[in-house]
Amino acid sequence: MTTKETSNLGTRWWAKNLNDIDSEVARLATICRVRLLEPGVIERVLANDASVCGSSNKLAFDKLHNALKMHYLIRDKTVGVIGENATAAVVADIVASIRARLGKQLGGEGPG
Repeated sequence: MTTKETSNLGTRWWAKNLNDIDSEVARLATICRVRLLEPGVIERVLANDASVCGSSNKLAFDKLHNALKMHYLIRDKTVGVIGENATAAVVADIVASIRARLGKQLGGEGPG
């Protein structure tokens, strides 16, 4: 296996992990009716501010809070392995995909 093939495999592995976490974040945000794509909302969820929820579901909000923390932990590890630019591209692709599927529900453009 060449160095480039190994690098691509690593990028795909990290991308899958981030995508799995971010899909769960989007699912939980939808359950809690959190408009995650609006400015400042992610920071409020990270600060454990459940007032951003459109519906009361403490268990789902706690999971959302933890999943967002996990996203940033994995993102930081991904940067260390594949670099800032490659990680930013992976995250941008994931966000675009989520925005296309659930945009309006999460406070952005798109269906929903």
